[in-house]
Amino acid sequence: MQAIFFALISYFTWGSGALFEAIAARKINSYSLTFWSFFYSVILLSFYALSQTASLKMMTFNILCLNIFLGVLLIIGCFLYYEAYRSVNRVIVGTIAQSFPAITVILSLIFFSERTSFFQAVGIFIIFLGMFLSIFNISEFRRRILTIDKGFIFAFGAMITWGIYFAFIKIPVDKVGWFWPNYITFSLFPLIFLYMKIKKIKLESPINKNVAIPFFVSRVLVRTAEFSYNFAISKGMVAIVAPIAGANVTLFVILAFIFFKDPIKKQQIVGIVTTLIGIIVLSLFSGG
Repeated sequence: MQAIFFALISYFTWGSGALFEAIAARKINSYSLTFWSFFYSVILLSFYALSQTASLKMMTFNILCLNIFLGVLLIIGCFLYYEAYRSVNRVIVGTIAQSFPAITVILSLIFFSERTSFFQAVGIFIIFLGMFLSIFNISEFRRRILTIDKGFIFAFGAMITWGIYFAFIKIPVDKVGWFWPNYITFSLFPLIFLYMKIKKIKLESPINKNVAIPFFVSRVLVRTAEFSYNFAISKGMVAIVAPIAGANVTLFVILAFIFFKDPIKKQQIVGIVTTLIGIIVLSLFSGG
């Protein structure tokens, strides 16, 4: 029951947090947004980290290396996610990227020997079908003319990297608890800064860009979602928690249509609805 409860917390905080992320993503470059996201998370959580040092005794070198590798994947996913928002309809980006539970569930079934029901398998198939409809133009596909906006590729890349991260983060979570795996990931922010220096990318401040409020609100909500997710998978199966938490895209879509009113094609609407149906099916039959 605890796993379901905290998965639902992730659902609400991720869904609403994504709305504020979408606002900030179009006013500050993706590298800066990712850097400040991790930087402020470390500062805010460092006080709590001091009370959790005892659990670090369980951290092994191999687990730490895995955690760092997964952290790099999360950084890449965040950058791709924010970058996608800059060129593609925000509702579609959110729908594709937040469909990562399909990847997470598949990986958890393969590597953690977790069982899934027939309906969960159907839900995963429906999600991929929905993403196909959201990304590809069927009329062009029939004429063998294939054009894909780079924003769709970025969103899809975010979905893949997040799917891997939220599947395998269970290994460090089982070893050292729900807090440290995320905190270690956030502590990798110097890598982002170093990359920006090498590429001579300007570090923009969210305060100077007048996005301080949506940025900080999104950080609180998304960080709450991630820690709730980690706590949930420490109490239950990834194959159950991930679909429920990942269904937050349904909340995001509702909020995005209300606040953004971005134009969207009929086929893409069908794709979004199809994807949402798939995630809902996964959630409804998560106990199967």
